Order: sequence, then C-alpha cells, then structure tokens
Amino acid sequence: MVKNPAINSYRQAASSEAMYATPYRLVQMLMSGALDGIANARGSTIRLEHEARHNEINWIISVIDALRGALDFEQGGEIANNLDMLYDYINRRLYTADVEQNVEALDEVASLLKEIKVAWDAMPEAIQNASNIRDSVKTI
Repeated sequence: MVKNPAINSYRQAASSEAMYATPYRLVQMLMSGALDGIANARGSTIRLEHEARHNEINWIISVIDALRGALDFEQGGEIANNLDMLYDYINRRLYTADVEQNVEALDEVASLLKEIKVAWDAMPEAIQNASNIRDSVKTI
C-alpha cells in the first residue's frame, strides 16, 4: 500500500462505500480509483520514487483485473470482448510504464480509462438501475 496517509484514508473510505454500492457504482469507483492511481504513479515516476511507482502500478493492474473479471461475455457480447482486449492492452501498457518508467504510457492509459468512464457515467439512470445490470456485473 502507498505510504501517503491521505491516499490510504481515501482508499479506506472508498472501500467502506463499496460495501453498500450498486454494481454500477462499483465499476465507477474502480475506474475513478484507477485514474487516481495513475496520477499517483505518474507523480512517483517524475519524482523517481521507484518503489512507490511500482506499488501504485501493481495496484492499478489489480483494479483493471477486477474490471476484467466483472465482464459478462454472454450478455455483453462484442462490447465485453472489446473491453477485455482493451483491459489486456491497458495492463501491458502499465507493465511498460513500470519497467521503463514511462510517463507517456501512463498518460495513454489514463486517456483510455477516461473514455471508458465517460461512456459508463453517461449510461441512462434507467439502465443503471435495471436488474439486468445487477445480474450482468458480477460481484467485484
């Protein structure tokens, strides 16, 4: 875990919220957390804080893996398959960012995640609350 007490407090509060969140909200939280993590990893890379960068990127990869694990390929069809491939690409770019201390790779990942999050956040409320989204988003 990151040694910054403010970040750790934020993550603990988010963890508490996750216990009561809808599946839709959980995905939002994961995406926001990943974007926050990328910003932290970017800062650690610039400051040459190797251990902090490595730990942060590993945490982001675990978040992306949770998002991948929540995909429902039966109901999601082509969209789920495309997201799976995109999440795989994102993880590979995160490994590159870690090994090569590559800020541009982190920026690319942030841009990709922002696009996904904007689309997710724009989902109509009726769909957010529909029972099929509760069934199709597995417990994370």
